[in-house]
Formats: sequence, structure tokens, C-alpha cells
Amino acid sequence: MQFDIITLFPDFFTSPLQSGLLAKALERDIARVNLVNLRDFAHDKHRRVDDEPYGGGVGMLLKPEPIFEAIESLETLPPREIVLMTPQGEPLNQALLKTWAGSYQQLILICGHYEGVDERVCEHLVTREVSLGDFVLTCGEIPALAIINGVTRLLPGTVGKAESLKLESFEAGLLDYPQYTRPPVFRGWQVPPVLRSGNHQDIADWRYQQQLDRTKERRPDIWQKWLEEQD
Repeated sequence: MQFDIITLFPDFFTSPLQSGLLAKALERDIARVNLVNLRDFAHDKHRRVDDEPYGGGVGMLLKPEPIFEAIESLETLPPREIVLMTPQGEPLNQALLKTWAGSYQQLILICGHYEGVDERVCEHLVTREVSLGDFVLTCGEIPALAIINGVTRLLPGTVGKAESLKLESFEAGLLDYPQYTRPPVFRGWQVPPVLRSGNHQDIADWRYQQQLDRTKERRPDIWQKWLEEQD
């Protein structure tokens, strides 16, 4: 998987890309990250990539020319997706991460800034707009990192025990069950006895019920979708 990141702040990615499983995946060439400084495609001595919006308004917009030229300079590895990180995009979810990990060779991530980008970028260049959630951040680098992490961990060879990926939240349309480790009693709080019983069927039944209860309580939106899929 090739990640091309169009960003004003390449240094933002330095530490995260050198840490944990993500760093190991990059070392093993499971994934590659190419950081592209948008200012390298500016055409004035001040390397300006933003301007005032037509019609007035607060803030600045990223100009279309540098973004188009930055992406046109990249090697094309089909199938690919050109993604704009924006609060107006579709919510990022596990299903989308799995689609990218399983069906694409290249993800180009445009990190938005200021009040957004010229709409012509969205209409004629971007293939998908994605949001991390119903809130606003100062930059698109944070959701871009989330995508790199979320996709890379699904690629073969990144996670040691691939089977563990099948047991996580959202994989079965439900949240994950609660988990415990030693000691069996901590400050008077005990590990549920069923988990120490050694009865694998009882444990599986308990965990499944916990998934149902937790999803219904914490995420009624996911719970309703799960119910509909059972019909």
C-alpha cells in the first residue's frame, strides 16, 4: 500500500511513523508513506498556497493549483483513491478501512487547512471526502494519520496474530466485550468468575452477551443497524 500525503506540515508525521507497529510495517515495506509538501508547488516567492474566498467570508481557502499539481506529480498506482480530509465528508469507519486495505494500492490523502479547499478540488480531483467525526480539528493531518494507522494494521504481516483482527469491535457489527487480566482480584474488584471457569462455551456465551449489552447501551445507532441486518 502506497500512502501519498499532501500536507503543509510534513514534520507532523515524523514521530508517529517511527513508533510501534506502524514503524515496523514501514520497515518491512508492508506499506510506504510519501510526504509531499504542498508549498513545493506554490508559484510565488512566499510559497503561498491559500487565498481569500470569493464573495467574502472569514478565513482563507487552499488554492486549487498547488493541490492539482502536487497530485499530478505523483506516480499512479491503480486502483487508487484521492481522499480529502474534511468535516463535510462521510464518517470514517472500519468497513471503509477494510475496503481500502483489501482493494486499493494507493491512497492519496489531502490534509485540509484553514476554512477548507477550493470547491473545484472536490468536484474534479477528489474521489472521496472523509471525516473523522462530527467535530472540527485544526488540521487534516490528524485524520490522515488515523487512516494510515487503520489501513496499515489490516495489511497482511502488520499484526502478529491476524486472527485477533476478527475479534475486535465493529468486525461483527458489535462493540468488543470487556476483557480482564491478572490479578484476579484488584482492590476488591473481581474478574468475572465465568472467565476463570475454563468452560470455553460459557465464556463464549458470556462474551457474546456482553457485546450485545454494551452495543445496545453505548451505541444505539450501531445496535439498530445490527438488528436490521439480522432480519
